[in-house]
Amino acid sequence: MGTSTKSGNSATSIGRPRSPVVDQAILRAALELFIEHGVAGASIERIAKHAGVAKTSIYRRWSSREALLAQAIEAARNATGYTVDLLDRTPPQDFVRLLVDVCEVVGRPEIRKLMTRLVGSIPDYPKLIEVYRETYYLPRRQAFGRALERVRAAGLLTKEIDLDALADMIIGAVVYRLIISAPQDDPVPELRGHMISLLRQAGFDVSAVACL
Repeated sequence: MGTSTKSGNSATSIGRPRSPVVDQAILRAALELFIEHGVAGASIERIAKHAGVAKTSIYRRWSSREALLAQAIEAARNATGYTVDLLDRTPPQDFVRLLVDVCEVVGRPEIRKLMTRLVGSIPDYPKLIEVYRETYYLPRRQAFGRALERVRAAGLLTKEIDLDALADMIIGAVVYRLIISAPQDDPVPELRGHMISLLRQAGFDVSAVACL
């Protein structure tokens, strides 16, 4: 909130994909079908048809539908620019601005719908969230924790603060506001305001972003 060192793509065990173009077409088709129809509407057969490829092209690249969908979701998140690498590269003094600016990204209609679909799939398709969590979410969560550790080490947070609890509070608040309580038309202003308020309560200096 870089691609992780793990991957839902099974090509590492059975040979690399022969065509990156085909790879991207499949990932794009999987994402579009998932966003519009959920897991139930994103079968391997429908993804293959939407991408204009044979089903065997998918089976050669991914070990399961869940692995494909998880990678498609992560590719969409990485396309926003907010990657694991960005979290690791952001200097401590710029971390507050990064968190406030990310509200512009997660508030986009397509990202909001994607997150809603992912969360909504948990009861009926728990395997998807399991694959996504282990392969992509945990590396992001760990990078977020490392960023908070750098912020604390720089003296920008009190030494006594529980960083795991703080990370959960920030992430959970964003997801709740985005999916449950934010306005349907344009959630960005409310998300930004809520993020600034949350960071202030956590002890961050928000003076550089409070007037934006």
